[in-house]
Order: sequence, then C-alpha cells, then structure tokens
Amino acid sequence: MADLALIDYGAGNLHSVANALKAAGAGNVAITADPDVVAKAERIVLPGVGSFKSCAEGLRAIDGLVEAIEQRVLQGGVPFLGICVGMQLLATRGVEHGITAGLDWIGGEVRLIEPTDPAIKIPHMGWNDVVVSPHAPLIEAGEAYFLHSYQFVADDAAHVVATTEHGGGITAAVGRDNILGVQFHPEKSQSYGLELLSRFLKWKP
Repeated sequence: MADLALIDYGAGNLHSVANALKAAGAGNVAITADPDVVAKAERIVLPGVGSFKSCAEGLRAIDGLVEAIEQRVLQGGVPFLGICVGMQLLATRGVEHGITAGLDWIGGEVRLIEPTDPAIKIPHMGWNDVVVSPHAPLIEAGEAYFLHSYQFVADDAAHVVATTEHGGGITAAVGRDNILGVQFHPEKSQSYGLELLSRFLKWKP
C-alpha cells in the first residue's frame, strides 16, 4: 500500500516532485496512474505543468483515475495537495484554449493573468512573496518559485489561503477541508518548499 500517491498522467515534473517529497520525509512514494493504488493511498499529490486543457484531458483519459481520486479525497478525507496546474484543476473551469471543465472541488475559473501595469511581464516567473491568509492550512509566509501565465480566480475569497503580487494580487494557494493547492512549485522553492511538503506529510485535517 502506498503511503503517498503521486499522480502520473503525463503532465507533471514527477521525479523532481518525488525527490522533494522524499527529502521532506516521505517514505513510500508511488508514482502511479493506477486507480487501485490511488484508492488505498494515505495522501495524494497531483502535479501539473502545461496548459489547463491538456492536463484536464490527460487526467480524464486514464480510465477510473478521476473517480478514484475523488473517492479517496472527497469521501475518504485523505490529505490532498495540487501543485501548479494540479492546483488549477481544482477549479470549476479553465479558459485556456477554450473552456475546459475542471474538477470543480473549489469553485472558480482559471484565466489569463492581466496585470494592471503593462510593464509587468507574463508569464509570472521566478521568486515572489507568499502572503498568507489568517486561516491558511500549512502555508507560511515566505518566498516561493512561480512559473505560470494563468491564475485561479476563486468564487469564494475564503478559499484563497495565500496570495502573491504580480501587477495586482494573484492567488498563490487555495484550500478547504483536506484539500490544498499551491500555484508555486514547492520542489523548486528550496527550503521554503521542503518545509511546506514536510508539513503536508504530517497534516491531519
């Protein structure tokens, strides 16, 4: 039985994330797309790089995978972490390359970053401050590494647990119950990222 299932659907920086999880103290990390493995996992991490559309389609292309994740997380209550596009997939929909349905675990839309200052470049790339909401689970103030052109705009501000600034406020993390998603890359965020992963591995929501 896998202590932690790292979901492999062809759209994540899997080995870097797996190495970071192990460095943070994870024992048994299964890089898997097997619904039977996911159904028994004690924690689930969903990475993602690329477009919202390609990630959503890749996840749904694996028979039974979304259902296994939802059963384990939404019904089983195991801790879940979404990273970058894996966090964006928690939204109701994304609009990159047309409208694509997300998992709809946290209501909202993933849309292009539109900075208020035209001098601000897109994508939002590099180190930036993480500003934490008072009710944030696991997230602490600090600096993390970001790389994205699209942002999660949540329907309910209470689900935004951290923000950052890039020509205006941008969601850095969303969460509710046993679900956490981070826009930044913990595996590229050095000690800040490893400390977050370590807290996630101990999290008992």
